[in-house]
Amino acid sequence: MPQEELLIRLATSSDAEAMTGCIELAYERYVPIIGKKPGPMLDDYSQVVLRHHAFIAEFDHHLVGILVLIKHQNGLLLDNVAVHPDYQGKGFGGQLVSFAETEAARLGYTELELYTHELMIDNYQLYKRLGYIEVERREEKGFSRIYMKKHLNQSIQ
Repeated sequence: MPQEELLIRLATSSDAEAMTGCIELAYERYVPIIGKKPGPMLDDYSQVVLRHHAFIAEFDHHLVGILVLIKHQNGLLLDNVAVHPDYQGKGFGGQLVSFAETEAARLGYTELELYTHELMIDNYQLYKRLGYIEVERREEKGFSRIYMKKHLNQSIQ
């Protein structure tokens, strides 16, 4: 019997509510750590889907995660990657980041940027293991963020 594969597809407006639910569950453990809801929990995903490159990850017909890429004047930002708690620790987060890198290269970008809250140490460590380097720390929108970047191998296009 073949193993199910992770399906990553472009999100639609009808996915916004499920995306919000996934993000609420994925980030709720950080609320007591940082003392307030993290930025992704504050976004309106009906608008995110319309304005940005938003993706849904499904495994065995279940929503396991989301990914949001935002174009800006200096490049492409991996704004959000979230995995539902029931599916964390199974490699789906890494697969979503890899997809983001491939998508960025496909769109012609040579680097992918991201940020994480400085108190989300596990995320910071994951991104370092995936080859991202810290480029800046700054206070932004009331959050202490660590910005990271990765140079993309253009052969993955």
